[in-house]
Amino acid sequence: MQRHPTRRSFNYLASTALFGLGLAVAGIAPGIGQALAQELKIGLSAEPSALDPHYHNLGPNHQIAAHLFDALLQQDENQKLAPGLAESWKPISETTWEFKLRKGVKFHDGSPFTAADVVFSLNRPPKVPNSPSSLSIYTRPITNIKVVDDHTVQLTTANPYPLLPTDMSRVYIMSSKAAKADVAEGLTTEGLSKGEGLIGTGPYKYSEWVRGNRLVLAANNDYWGGKPKWEKVTFRPMSNDAARVAALLAGDVDMIENPPPADMKKLRENPNVKISQAVSNRLIYIHLDSFTDAPVGIPDAPAGKNPLKDPKVRQALSQAINREAITSRIMEGLGQPTADFLPYPMFGTRKDAKLDPYNPDAAKKLLADAGYPNGFTITLGTPNDRYINDAEVAQAVASQWNRIGVKAKVDAVTRTVFFKNRDEFKYSAYLAGWGAGTGEMSDPLRALVATPNREKGMGTTNKGRYSNPAMDAVLEEALKTVDDKKREELLQKASKIALDDYGLIPLHIEVTPWATRKGLVYKARADQYTLANGVSKE
Repeated sequence: MQRHPTRRSFNYLASTALFGLGLAVAGIAPGIGQALAQELKIGLSAEPSALDPHYHNLGPNHQIAAHLFDALLQQDENQKLAPGLAESWKPISETTWEFKLRKGVKFHDGSPFTAADVVFSLNRPPKVPNSPSSLSIYTRPITNIKVVDDHTVQLTTANPYPLLPTDMSRVYIMSSKAAKADVAEGLTTEGLSKGEGLIGTGPYKYSEWVRGNRLVLAANNDYWGGKPKWEKVTFRPMSNDAARVAALLAGDVDMIENPPPADMKKLRENPNVKISQAVSNRLIYIHLDSFTDAPVGIPDAPAGKNPLKDPKVRQALSQAINREAITSRIMEGLGQPTADFLPYPMFGTRKDAKLDPYNPDAAKKLLADAGYPNGFTITLGTPNDRYINDAEVAQAVASQWNRIGVKAKVDAVTRTVFFKNRDEFKYSAYLAGWGAGTGEMSDPLRALVATPNREKGMGTTNKGRYSNPAMDAVLEEALKTVDDKKREELLQKASKIALDDYGLIPLHIEVTPWATRKGLVYKARADQYTLANGVSKE
């Protein structure tokens, strides 16, 4: 029996008018309109950090893993649950869920999928070393895994945990036989990224990965879900926006993700290009170090005093930001200003959440009241190749902070360097994004603002080290509340506590576009994933 009582369906397309201000893209190569080929070539805006499906809780990694592996449950384009390697699931007690596994499924090497592979895969995430953002956030609630038979597993949690089926759509199942090795996690992240033991049950099989150049997958014609749509899929990393658009127009690729805002108007007007887009689950936010007494990047902070620990200062920095101007002028419509972690009406969001008013005068007064009438100096870290116009957004925020006396400069670096710096706490303030893999409020709350606690799997991406015990208590109560209405009310309360305290500063929700050549269309997804089987002939 399928059960999914955890969130509402989320399906609406962006209707914001888009304005292109950049590169003219009127011309197009003849090849772009040719008939559907057996190979699909996709230009990616960001390359995965690894092919290990349990290494990094990151969108570019998940979307590639979804080609090679399956989870117990799947999510459709609106993040609604559907059967995956589990045909059905049901609670058999307040703390135990039973999953009936699909029979007859084969791994890419021909070996059968059984409950042993589920046990191995669910036990693996916390063992993967040096994970920048661990997938253990989804496995920590499990206290026991019972194998009833080869195709039945029962998962027990310490408390009632209605989100378990949703979490099981986030952890990919590996072949326990192929991934067996002499280290705790089985095959290492490095080995898997070389294709060693990279064996799943997914619609495509690994062929080769040349970092910075191409990732090639081949169809798994024995896929349990039916023959894949493409014989071969080639992903080409193209972090440069102009290069990505040029490759599409020249016919070098059939599809690109994240065409830049400045080119959207011209692309829409081009008869040989098809645009698909959807409001995403990705929050763009600023995290502030509210933990240490010796903040990095604030050289003029008084000894032993971190201005960011004061909620008034955090509020001032928020009220200095003109979100409407950023989304209209810099995002050019590919963003919606937000006062919450997710767009309404996703489960746990508040319809009455109000944007922090843009009020530089009030922000200056807050700084003065906090003891910083002349502001202070701060560095804002940001990637320059991960989110839509990320560096430009950071520059706009820094400029607006400067207007209230906070002397801000931007440190914009490649995503690899950024995540390393962030994880080593080298920023007192940084701009980043978070896509809610579960499509409901507990996901960003657990990852971004819950007090970091490795044992509980909380605060895994809370690199500002924000901590609010009152919020933690409400969140933990929500996570064990079975009643949908009561759980949603608790999640709404928890998010309000964190945001009223400026645990982080929300900026906007990304509206995600894809561009395909004429004759192809992509089914736009709220999770922002670019999936080959979502591309079809128009």
